[in-house]
Amino acid sequence: MKEKENKPIKGINQHTLRDFIFIFLGALVQALAMRLFLVPGQLVSGGVSGAAQIINFFTDFPIGVMVMIGNLPLYLIGWRHLGGLKFALRTLFAVVAFSVLTDVLPLFLPIQRITGDMLLNTLYGGVLLGVGLGLVYHGRGTSGGTDILGRILNFRFGFSISTAYMLTDSLVVLASGFAFGWEKALYGLIVIYVSGLVAETVSEGSSVVRTAMVITEQPAAIAAQIMEQLERGVTYIGGKGAYTGASRTILYCVISRPEVSILKGIVSEIDPQAFMVIGQANEALGEGFRPLTKN
Repeated sequence: MKEKENKPIKGINQHTLRDFIFIFLGALVQALAMRLFLVPGQLVSGGVSGAAQIINFFTDFPIGVMVMIGNLPLYLIGWRHLGGLKFALRTLFAVVAFSVLTDVLPLFLPIQRITGDMLLNTLYGGVLLGVGLGLVYHGRGTSGGTDILGRILNFRFGFSISTAYMLTDSLVVLASGFAFGWEKALYGLIVIYVSGLVAETVSEGSSVVRTAMVITEQPAAIAAQIMEQLERGVTYIGGKGAYTGASRTILYCVISRPEVSILKGIVSEIDPQAFMVIGQANEALGEGFRPLTKN
């Protein structure tokens, strides 16, 4: 019996559907972080959502509505810098989902505050916010706000993306110091740091991939042992010493973290005078690692 092929659902391919599911789940987790930890603790995480918290403190205007209003002009100005129409649509969906969920969740949550401890609110709020952001990034979207503004500043004024993020988030946290007090502003900086680390881990995974470059007088012998003991491919790269002018063969290979010690043993046994550099890669795709699939 012939198996049925996986067909797109009404023109929406599976990868796109998966992306939007990740984005929605990410928006939901971010909204939970806001409602259970950050808002009750008066902790601001930067960006448009942080500014919305400050405005809400003085006016009681709904945070989700303020997030939507704050993102709209940024989106209209910066959508061209969001990496194409598909990426822009994902970002718009993330902003709308987060805004709606932030205002709707209090109607359904059985509790509005889990703890009054500031440190617990900071850590759990930061971790939960980071998980949400990571899921959104995994769905190839952004949460708007700082992401959009960062791209605008990068395009218009040449700021690096990381510098733009730090600048905009710092300004919002600084403003929160006047509203909620400087102690809470300092905790807010911890929220930003923790959420950033967690978001990167969730979206890209904890890297166990290592790259190795070996400069040696015995490249063939070392390469043979790498292929035999580690069953990893090795690439020869031609090089030339700047000081000596002598030609050198550089070995390049990609291995897993547990294999680093084995590689060191191979190199030290064959050529103790070799020079070796071990680096960390975000990801390796292809034979011996994760399969290379079409997004």
